[in-house]
Amino acid sequence: MDSDQGKLFIGGISWETTEEKLKEYFQGYGDVLQTVVMRDKISGKPRGFGFVVFADPNVLDRVLQDEHVIDGRTVDAKRALSREEQQGSKSGNTNSARNFGGGGNTRTKKIFVGGLPPTLTEEGFRQYFESFGNVTDVVIMYDQQTNRPRGFGFISFDSEDAVDRVLQKSFHDLNGKQVEVKKALPKDANPGAGGRSMGGGGGSGMGGGSYQGYGGSGNNPSSYDSRMDSNRYMQTQ
Repeated sequence: MDSDQGKLFIGGISWETTEEKLKEYFQGYGDVLQTVVMRDKISGKPRGFGFVVFADPNVLDRVLQDEHVIDGRTVDAKRALSREEQQGSKSGNTNSARNFGGGGNTRTKKIFVGGLPPTLTEEGFRQYFESFGNVTDVVIMYDQQTNRPRGFGFISFDSEDAVDRVLQKSFHDLNGKQVEVKKALPKDANPGAGGRSMGGGGGSGMGGGSYQGYGGSGNNPSSYDSRMDSNRYMQTQ
């Protein structure tokens, strides 16, 4: 997927949604060059997000104006960051490749955790990360319509040092599944980020959308590590 300008991030995808369904849906806006649904490299199961590449980058403006429902789920469409934007977001800190939407050497007490197994409870979520520091808040995001877990959540610590310890590795094993961790930056750390939040306004326990992340207002999940184009779309998130 080499076309940066025409590339769109699609979050909150149903597990039933295939590349073919994505292409069929978005072809209503313009010629689709390629679609990808990201999958867990171990289990092969969908990770709940993907990418669509349009032949005409101008199509993205029309796509971003609409709400999209695919296979009964409202998905979140955002521009995928270009190579230049990714390189700019990496400057200033060796950990910047893990930050949501940039932020350089900005420190935070909150992390985003993606790829959560559907059977994981908030208690199990908390217990794992308590080994890195004192956990002050735990949130697993749920679909507002089906009440099913959306595969990601947030952990808050009482210190930035705990976050630094977690981020010493990008992937952690929870209930036999690899999950990905990234900084959840305060909203003002990336004033240029915008767009609709996933699930129509985020979820409870996220500080009223004051943090950028998969489900918060002002988020920028488009830079989420796609694992298929690591040179272009490894974060910073």
